[in-house]
Amino acid sequence: MSLNFLRSKRFVSTQFGLSLLSCVLSLCFLSNLSGQQSTSNQSTQIAVEITAASKAIVEESVGDEEIYALLKLFVDTLDQIDRNYVKDVNRRELVDAAIEGMLKKLDRHSNYIPPSNIDRFKQGIENVFGGIGIQTVLNNGNIEIVTPISGSPAYTAGIRPGDLIRKINDEPTAGMQLSDVAARLKGEIGTSVKLTIESPQYNETKQLTVERQLIEIESVYGAARNNDDSWNLMIDEENRIGYLLITNFGRNTSKELLGALKQLKAKDVQGLIVDLRYNPGGLLTAAIEICDMFIPSGRIVSTEGRSVPKRVWDAKTEGTFEGFPIAILVNQFSASASEIVSACLQDHDRAVVVGQRSYGKGSVQNIIQLEGGRSALKLTTAGYLRPSGKNIDRPHAQNDDDWGVKPNDNLAVEFTVEQNRLLRLWRRDLNIVRNGATHDPFVDKEYTGFHDAQLHIAKNYLYEALSLPRAEAPESPTTDTLKENDNPERGSKRSNRRGPVRNRDSSTEGVSK
Repeated sequence: MSLNFLRSKRFVSTQFGLSLLSCVLSLCFLSNLSGQQSTSNQSTQIAVEITAASKAIVEESVGDEEIYALLKLFVDTLDQIDRNYVKDVNRRELVDAAIEGMLKKLDRHSNYIPPSNIDRFKQGIENVFGGIGIQTVLNNGNIEIVTPISGSPAYTAGIRPGDLIRKINDEPTAGMQLSDVAARLKGEIGTSVKLTIESPQYNETKQLTVERQLIEIESVYGAARNNDDSWNLMIDEENRIGYLLITNFGRNTSKELLGALKQLKAKDVQGLIVDLRYNPGGLLTAAIEICDMFIPSGRIVSTEGRSVPKRVWDAKTEGTFEGFPIAILVNQFSASASEIVSACLQDHDRAVVVGQRSYGKGSVQNIIQLEGGRSALKLTTAGYLRPSGKNIDRPHAQNDDDWGVKPNDNLAVEFTVEQNRLLRLWRRDLNIVRNGATHDPFVDKEYTGFHDAQLHIAKNYLYEALSLPRAEAPESPTTDTLKENDNPERGSKRSNRRGPVRNRDSSTEGVSK
């Protein structure tokens, strides 16, 4: 996905012509609505005179008079519905529905972001919002805090994992959904919110007033939290194997990753695991910048589309991190920018890919602002090609074997539905910070004892590349541990206080506020 706007000559002229035509047709529409002030024949005559002039403009700037006819059809239909439908209608809802209907005829990745969703969409891109900085889950009707975000106002206020929010501004949270809580906690930076917090582990209830601030969500995690809540970037301290999990590709992701890589290099990292599982993608620019960190030269990715010129991005030698093997973890939920990174490093033999075949999204979406930024289109404008020249998009694959990014030979491991569920729960909790808590927030979790076979294979690949002994797989799982798993290599217990011997990412179930 890209935030660049389409600005070809034809597009600009089309915009001008269609904007003018839209104004003209709006006049016709309003003229129809005010029929009591003019006769039907007069309205028709005005419309014909105005649209005759606008038609000439459209033909000159766009070269396609069909657009004029179709837009007129749309306005006439809206007019008829507005004036004659049996019940009152909301014009805004009708237009929004019409836009959404058009985009559904295109592809599954093009969509419309209406004003009601634009703030949430921007927060997903920017990874920032105004709030207090907590991640929550609905647990038996209680709003439970999974974790405060490190360094956030909630963290500073002493909120800890496992705390329950009983009231927000004196309003009880009983019966609230997570979306209701998020709406009350998010708000203008500098304003405050009053919370009633119960801490069941410490048998105490306290009143807190927390000031909303700009919250930045991390998109790069390590293997586990240290006692001071900082990240431990080594999954194997003895053999200096690093581990970095990327949750999405936001505006600050490449900066975060660069900082983590510098820390690892300072500790003489010998091998690296990059976990892109469940990463849905994000900004194309972030993916390109990250690829450039790992390869010294050659093609990173190229894009081409019907109305946009072909573009290519090549790596630069400066700033390349080399000298250690890399294993990239992907699964069927790794998409878009995740696939750009994994495909690039795989094609350049800079990394191997471990896990399951990725989602297969080889298209680029541009974000086109509408209504001065109040709404937007996410429109597919191009497809991208990996360095080998292949487009991994599933709908455009040449044959069954071309789509997605496939694991390297002998490095494929498929997870069942139950394994994926446990992995998601464990990754949700990866970001938990204790914030001075004396209880263990990881005790009695469902995922305790879960064995991450995909991570296990990635580690063994690095051990072999470094001429180190392979790690033994744990004992076979019991049916209670993995209900749907019949693979003896996936299950069993391990001695990690936080559950599996693996990684975790941001929660897909909790809501950050």
